[in-house]
Amino acid sequence: MSFHQPISSMPGEHGAAVFKQKSWPRISIGMPIFNCEKTLAIAIRSILNQTFSNWELLLIEDGSSDRSLEVARSFVDPRISVFSDRLHKGIVPRLNQAVAASRGEYFARMDGDDIAYPERLDHQIRYLEQHHEVDLLGCGMLVFKNDRCVVGIRPAPETHDKICRHPWAGFHVGHPTWMGRTEWFRTHQYDAKAICAEDQVLLLRSYSSSRFACLPEILCGYREDHLVLRKILRARYSFSIAAFKEFFGRGDYFIAMGGVLQQCVKALVDTFAVATNLNYRVLRHRAGSFDQFALEHWENVCSQVLNEGGPKQPDNEYPTPSISV
Repeated sequence: MSFHQPISSMPGEHGAAVFKQKSWPRISIGMPIFNCEKTLAIAIRSILNQTFSNWELLLIEDGSSDRSLEVARSFVDPRISVFSDRLHKGIVPRLNQAVAASRGEYFARMDGDDIAYPERLDHQIRYLEQHHEVDLLGCGMLVFKNDRCVVGIRPAPETHDKICRHPWAGFHVGHPTWMGRTEWFRTHQYDAKAICAEDQVLLLRSYSSSRFACLPEILCGYREDHLVLRKILRARYSFSIAAFKEFFGRGDYFIAMGGVLQQCVKALVDTFAVATNLNYRVLRHRAGSFDQFALEHWENVCSQVLNEGGPKQPDNEYPTPSISV
């Protein structure tokens, strides 16, 4: 494996802050990247724009055939590390690799085509530090298309009981919004057999011994331009198999069978929607309505990440002392 060690950023014409190499970040952000050269820079800038600055960003390159690795290495900030072995292993091994490499007390998820709101890390770490019983925290998501037009809002159920109300049907916690305690992620690793459903299967395996929660506010922009039927069907198949094994093993035979039947019905609906070109209507249905405030906030977030100026001045609320290296 090759490791690209970033160097300290220097002041630029946009007034970029000068960062020194730091140790022991509070938050490690794992971002597997694969063929996302067109969206990766915006995703990274959304992390650089965070109001909470004591983080490390682990960019795990997965054998891309485009310029994703070049884009990743173009960012000069000591908090950003790029890992690449030029192999394509898939998202699950890369997620587990990111968790293993994390130095922070908390681990956050991020995709190379999504956009984090500036307050995301700050609000999530505050909540986790005030609620020590919570292992994993999500938040609301704004769904947008490739042209950054808003599709809708996906609110998240706030409590563990609401999130896990129907575990055989899935858990409404958007994967790109996750932040949790790093030790929890190391204890509950992603399952390579859960193709396209690694997040849902992890929640299924761990919900009975863990505590989940979600912030109701929108802190993440999730890119979803159209439905990919093959990915959807593989995800439903993977989750139905995992749910059947989970509940059948507990002796809940009717729940095991009902969960499989429910996933089959949803798969039929998805197939019909794609076959009849109802993709956008399905996306709008899955994403709830949004108001003018949410739209204006989103436009402000986009204007910040589209600005190629230097990273934000680090906050002083959670200072980390500089060390000599």
